[in-house]
Amino acid sequence: EVQLAESGGGLVHAGGSLKLSCRVSGFRFELGAIAWFRQAPGKGREGVACISNSDGDTWYTDSVKGRFTISSDNTKRTVYLQMNSLKPEDTAIYYCSIPQWFTTLVGPSTEAESWGHGTQVTVSS
Repeated sequence: EVQLAESGGGLVHAGGSLKLSCRVSGFRFELGAIAWFRQAPGKGREGVACISNSDGDTWYTDSVKGRFTISSDNTKRTVYLQMNSLKPEDTAIYYCSIPQWFTTLVGPSTEAESWGHGTQVTVSS
């Protein structure tokens, strides 16, 4: 059974940092891609970042470029999302997923093999 478990969310002031983790089990981690999505109150789910564990290719949505960094540790089967210079508009529940497809041009598909349960990130102004 494929399982994804997010951790690392919390409450920070604007300008602060958080590092999210997504631990994956039951999946050929080294061959696939892992994505981070987020959903703010009253809004749809949007892709934030994605990484291919096979070749290291990454993708970021425009609003987080230069502030967020996605990385992967294949030995720990864990993908990280380092979030710096956080803004109140980054407030959302952050989910990791195994997307059905991913390209560096358009990012990860919203259709996914599996999703985690999410971790809350709240940025106060």
